[in-house]
Amino acid sequence: MSIPLLEYAPTTQNSRIKGYEVPGDEQPRVFSTDNLLSSSQIDNLIEAAYRQIFFHAFASDRERFLESQLRSGQITVRDFIRGLCLSNTFTNSFYNLNSNYKFVTHCVQKVLGRDVYNDAEKIAWSIVVATKGRAGFINDLLNSDEYLENFGDNIVPFQRRRVLPSGASELPFNIQSPRYDEYYRGKLGFPKITWSVTPRSSRPVAQATKAGDPSMFAEMAQSLGYRGNQPQSISALNLDYQNLVPRR
Repeated sequence: MSIPLLEYAPTTQNSRIKGYEVPGDEQPRVFSTDNLLSSSQIDNLIEAAYRQIFFHAFASDRERFLESQLRSGQITVRDFIRGLCLSNTFTNSFYNLNSNYKFVTHCVQKVLGRDVYNDAEKIAWSIVVATKGRAGFINDLLNSDEYLENFGDNIVPFQRRRVLPSGASELPFNIQSPRYDEYYRGKLGFPKITWSVTPRSSRPVAQATKAGDPSMFAEMAQSLGYRGNQPQSISALNLDYQNLVPRR
């Protein structure tokens, strides 16, 4: 018996408000089978699906059978996305090399086109992964009301709300969430920086000495040695005040 999806809520209400951004370069391009007129356009749609799910697909990563079914109209775009998420490439590159929380983050970003709301959503979907398995989790995402309302059966998922209300742009999901988790990045040995020579130590700009700084002459002054003034052995009784005082 599977555990039902736990309830979770967005951290803020802004994520539920539709955007009214002015169209520009940051707006995502929508790929849909509703307006395809040529074979080159279906090729662009397939490439967009690979970029969304795999970020980049090598020749060995491509699912030729799924592509053939999509071209002939035997399956929908939603079925094609389902096949990519359950493929060996996605399993080996994302599912096997990450924790359930990280895998949930990847799938929500790639399938639903948004970032996870909070840790409560990660926990809720992670329970689905643990009880229904990877295939059950992917099916629940693709059958959710959120996916059907935004993408339906014929639209390739994309990153929604690329431009924030403040005018700033969100980073692409492939930069926010790299394919390999921190543990596996260290295990695979990248990224590492190797130095062929010993780097010179430098002082920060804020601490760099300026011209005329007394600290620049401290070593020179110490090298001269400190002798001081010798005490004078002149008695006040031996002073000739009449001749020492200048005449006016």
